[in-house]
Amino acid sequence: MTWLKPSWQAVLAILLCVVAFALGTMSTPEAAALAEPAATVAYPYMGTKGLILGLLLIAALVSTVRLAPLVEAIALFIGAHVAAWLLVKGIGGFEGTALAPYFLVLAAAWLLAWRCVALLSSLRPAASGAKTALRLIIPAIFGAWILIIWEAVTRGAGIPFILLPPPSAIGARIANSLPILGSDVRQTIFKAVLIGYIVGNLAGFVVAILADRVPFLRRGLLPIGNMVSALPIIGVAPIMVMWFGFDWPSKAAVVIIMTFFPMLVNTVAGLAASGHMERDLMRTYASGYWPTLLKLRLPAAMPFIFNALKINSTLALIGAIVAEFFGTPVVGMGFRISTEVGRMNIDMVWAEIAVAALAGSVFYGVVALVERAVTFWHPSVRGG
Repeated sequence: MTWLKPSWQAVLAILLCVVAFALGTMSTPEAAALAEPAATVAYPYMGTKGLILGLLLIAALVSTVRLAPLVEAIALFIGAHVAAWLLVKGIGGFEGTALAPYFLVLAAAWLLAWRCVALLSSLRPAASGAKTALRLIIPAIFGAWILIIWEAVTRGAGIPFILLPPPSAIGARIANSLPILGSDVRQTIFKAVLIGYIVGNLAGFVVAILADRVPFLRRGLLPIGNMVSALPIIGVAPIMVMWFGFDWPSKAAVVIIMTFFPMLVNTVAGLAASGHMERDLMRTYASGYWPTLLKLRLPAAMPFIFNALKINSTLALIGAIVAEFFGTPVVGMGFRISTEVGRMNIDMVWAEIAVAALAGSVFYGVVALVERAVTFWHPSVRGG
């Protein structure tokens, strides 16, 4: 039949829903209530189990019909996310009581979300605004489902809070600790990370130009750079604290060490990336070293330089946080993580980790946007 086009995700989701319905009870309180009908036992999904299964089945069946990809994706999005929301909300107050049908229903909703993302990825809109929206929506759905599965599994399986708190608890901790998190971000990111990142990258770039100009430096510095880049941060950080004190300068020094050599190595490699024909053309124009560097070799090295900047955007954050484990004022992300672990405040530890991950992602994204603006001529950007 030409009007049918079932996907394997939709078929498997239907099978999981049927199996979950056949197994019956989704939680141990529900099983107890069915075993003793005369007893008044509260249990999750008293009026929503049929709604959850119905939403998933309708969305899966709609997905088997030949529709426009966008219409199918919208139907799958609504069915999967409303069902997942009802599933997670219903288990509240009954943590640790979920049975096999609960996890089967969760898997069915995830499969439909997978199909939704696959359909959105297949769209090729002509408008630039629609392209930008898709670039944002697809990773947002993917990331949301990491949180949904995390929340549903930790609550349904009753995983101890000290081992893995649910995202909702981490979000509540972030909302209730904004002043503390703000001071930690200022100390770690706006002082240690940014200053160390700027100084380390600038120093690596300048030394790379010198090494390119003086072959002696190139032959001597690169092997040393490879050796120094292999130094463990856990050994370097205490030394920097001894040299520069407990405040942010010692953490910035660690960041400088971590970012210097990736920039040096990538810039040296990038300066050698221009083609022989282009260099021969510059020589026919009697172009000296500096005009050739500025007009040919440096533009050709930009993709390499931005690769180093993107790599260093994450290395800088990691280096500063780890360095704060070895002595710092009573503020900073690394200090807070080490202190709260000792106090068993695991939700605060995860809150700091979440803020650090968000800051690192924003930092990386800003560098990537600048790269697209500067290297718009490069095939990797034009093809993207």
